[in-house]
Amino acid sequence: MSVSSRVLVLGLGNDILTDDAVGLLVAREVRRRLGDTPGIAVRETTEMGLTLLDEIVDCGSLILVDAVQTGCVPPGQVHEIGPDDLPQVTATSPHFVGVGETLALGATLGLAMPRRVRIFAIEVADPYTLGTQLTTAVAQAVPEAAERVVKLARSWM
Repeated sequence: MSVSSRVLVLGLGNDILTDDAVGLLVAREVRRRLGDTPGIAVRETTEMGLTLLDEIVDCGSLILVDAVQTGCVPPGQVHEIGPDDLPQVTATSPHFVGVGETLALGATLGLAMPRRVRIFAIEVADPYTLGTQLTTAVAQAVPEAAERVVKLARSWM
């Protein structure tokens, strides 16, 4: 299987900022559920913005998982959006804000960008406090988010 035909699940976040770790924890749960499924790679990163290009160039399909704090819905809500939805998003997250621009720049530079992109953004309560435990509502959202990611990744195979 060529690199460009694979699905990459990429969890974003920071392990020491309470709810900001949710993307990493969802990625770990996805990895546990999928095991070594051929054609699906699951990774975690603390990188953001343009440095994400190193992770996403040459993957055929990309599923990003990250924390978001819109304040419009309760913590634990799982948002599923596509890259075309990004200009309308007004949420704050150091990882989430630069995704649209990163994808656009990669395409403008002629890099091999993913043909399909979905973003799972979990609404969080506290992405800024130092700590290693998710808040209760966000922790309870991890299984649902992981299941939705697994289902999508398998459907893209």
